[in-house]
Amino acid sequence: MRAARTLAVAATAIAAAGLAAPLAAATNGPGSVTLGSSVVQRGGDGSSNVTVTPFAVHQGSTLTITVRGCSGGGTVSSAAFPTTTLSANHDGVSSAVARIHNNAPLGQQTLTVRCNNNNRVFTQQFRVLAGQGAQGGIGGSLAPSSTEMALGGSLVAAAALGGGLFIARRRRTGAAV
Repeated sequence: MRAARTLAVAATAIAAAGLAAPLAAATNGPGSVTLGSSVVQRGGDGSSNVTVTPFAVHQGSTLTITVRGCSGGGTVSSAAFPTTTLSANHDGVSSAVARIHNNAPLGQQTLTVRCNNNNRVFTQQFRVLAGQGAQGGIGGSLAPSSTEMALGGSLVAAAALGGGLFIARRRRTGAAV
């Protein structure tokens, strides 16, 4: 009987650690993004080099800009958000995340991309919607922070240690199981 309970506690601790492992290994986003046709919006120059996701964004939310052809990075500017720097990524793809102003003008807006490694300029439109975007926490629009991950991991470790000590103490005192 004691062995069965010990095995159950050990299995529970291993399961908790195993279920928490994917969250612990998670990063702030995928390394590569595959864009479907529903999120690709044509640039003002007739190209498909600039992609904004999502196309319609609420005031105060974030907009992800992906640019093909600016491998050396660059800048993105618009009246709806502060000028943002494009990161220089591999394969000629650069990206930036811009936070829309809380009081940004509503409706169609235009962003302008200026590349550092060449004199190319791209434009792209997006739509600003009224109201604040959702900030739903882990299950919503935010990823867990490193502090939350450390706290969760330490709670799982403390539970496993406490369960092990409880079983060892009961076994030592010879209490009836």
